[in-house]
Amino acid sequence: MTLSAMSRLFLFLVCIVVVPLSQAQSVAIGYPSAGSTISSSSNFTVEVDRPNSLTGSTEVSVIISLRPCTTSSGSIVCASPTEEMGTVLYNGGYNPQYSDTGEEKPPHQNFSVAVPQGLEAGYALLSVGHVALVGAGNSPMFEVVYVDVQIASSD
Repeated sequence: MTLSAMSRLFLFLVCIVVVPLSQAQSVAIGYPSAGSTISSSSNFTVEVDRPNSLTGSTEVSVIISLRPCTTSSGSIVCASPTEEMGTVLYNGGYNPQYSDTGEEKPPHQNFSVAVPQGLEAGYALLSVGHVALVGAGNSPMFEVVYVDVQIASSD
């Protein structure tokens, strides 16, 4: 086997092992759900879920942000949260736990955040950036998940 063929085989093996491991550690926004309406002058709860996985991981942090969308020619246009997340509502530790309320939920953590002052009514993307160390080698992982929400005027 040539060096080039061995390199390709190694890259292939890394991909089939690492990609599923990182996807198994993915988070989801449990609340608010896509399409929810949030009052522009209120605090609201963001539930960040981390479903169970057989692969070990160490949670590092989450970043919760809100970015307004614009309207262009009657269409709603939202910038990709992987490029620009918007106003940071929370930045810090993440320690998902099972709920003791009897609800069937994955490990999760709730964060109380506030809609930024001056954010206009309309559509926005609520994003969660997630940083974790995955597997026995502590491979770094970063992901961004998001839902669209409607910011309602407080009038």
